[in-house]
Amino acid sequence: MRPIAIGRRNWLHVGSKEAGPKIAALFSIVERCRKLGIPVRQYLADMLPELADRSIQALAGLTPAAYAANLAI
Repeated sequence: MRPIAIGRRNWLHVGSKEAGPKIAALFSIVERCRKLGIPVRQYLADMLPELADRSIQALAGLTPAAYAANLAI
């Protein structure tokens, strides 16, 4: 979380008000991957291409926890 705290000051004037919640969601995903021991780049490379073809109801299966469970199988 230290890079986030340092970056927060660096990114203070970048983007718009709408960017804050979006970057917070991205940081949440990255930190959850780290906590679960999932390589972040691998997770994003596997999940992002599938995202456009999924319905909103199927998004729960794309979480880092669901991804980790699928890797364990």
